[in-house]
Amino acid sequence: MVKRLSIFLALLGIIAVTALVLRLKKPQPAPAPLVAPSHAPYADSIGARGMVEGIDENVRIAPNLPGLISEVCVKVGDRVNKGDPLFRQDSRDAESRIANQKAQVALLEARVKESEVRVEDKKDDLARADRLLSQRVISEDVQRRKYFELQSAESTLGSTRAELLLARAQLTQAEVNLDLLTVRAPRDGDILRVDFRAGEYASIPPTDVNNPSLLLGETRHLQLRADVDEDSASRVHPGAAAIAFIKGMRSDPIPLRFVRIEPYVTTKKSLTGDSSERVDTRVLQVIYQFDQSIVPVYVGQQMDVFIEGRGPQPVHPDGPVEK
Repeated sequence: MVKRLSIFLALLGIIAVTALVLRLKKPQPAPAPLVAPSHAPYADSIGARGMVEGIDENVRIAPNLPGLISEVCVKVGDRVNKGDPLFRQDSRDAESRIANQKAQVALLEARVKESEVRVEDKKDDLARADRLLSQRVISEDVQRRKYFELQSAESTLGSTRAELLLARAQLTQAEVNLDLLTVRAPRDGDILRVDFRAGEYASIPPTDVNNPSLLLGETRHLQLRADVDEDSASRVHPGAAAIAFIKGMRSDPIPLRFVRIEPYVTTKKSLTGDSSERVDTRVLQVIYQFDQSIVPVYVGQQMDVFIEGRGPQPVHPDGPVEK
C-alpha cells in the first residue's frame, strides 16, 4: 500500500513539474509601452534622432587667455547683444604691463629728442669744419672726424627710433591683452549655460570641450540637427520633407523645413542613453528649421525625426537609375 502511494506521488510530481516547465516555456505577451511610440508618417520613412539648437548654432564661449575670473556679467536666460561683456578676468598683471610700457615709451621718446639735438649739433660742427677747411684753418683729418661723429649720431638716432617703435608695438600688444581679458558676446543671442564663478581659474584649452563653461545661442528661432545613420544616408535627398515628435510623445507633430545637409559624415555625439546604443556610429547630419508649437521646445532637447526617403529605385541593367 505504501509502495503504491509513493509511486502515485512520484507520478503526480512528474506531471506537476512537466506542467510548470511547459507554462514557463510559453511566450509571454509583450507589456504595453507606457507611451505609444511615434508612427512613421511616410511610406518610405527614415528614422533619426534630432537635437534642438539655436538657428545660428550654439556658440561655445571660452576665455582668450588663461587666468583668474574676477567677474561674471551674465546669468542663464539673459539676452545679450553683440559686444556686451560676458565675463572679465583678473587684469592687474595686464595693467601693470601697460604702465611699464608707457614709461618705456616716454623714456625712448626723450632719448629720440636728445639724439635729434645731438644730430643737429654734429651737423653744425661739420658745416663749420667744412668752412674752416676751405680756409685752410684746420686739417682734413679734423673735418673727417666731424663727419664721422655726425654719422654716429644719425645711427644712434635711427636705432633709438626703432626701439621707440618696438616699445609702442609692445604697448599696443599689452593694451590688446588687457582688452582680451574682457570676453564679449560675438553676436546677439541668449545665455544658455554658465558653469563658472568669480574666483575660478579659466584654463586654455578648456578642460571639457564638449561641455563649455558658457554657451550662447539664439532661442527665438530654433533649428533641429537630425542624425541619420550612415547606412541610411544614401536615402536622404536635399529638400526631403520631415516631421518631428518630442521624444517619448506621439502627439503634437512638428513640421520641419529643410535647410541643408552637412556634407561630412561624422561620429555620433548626441546619445540617447539607451543601453543598447552604439557609440561608434557615424551619422549624416541634416538641418531643419521649425516654428514653436503648442508644447514648448527647448535648446538641447532630443526629438524623434522622420524623414521622407527616396523610395524604391527602379532597377537598370547598368545599375540603379535616379527618379
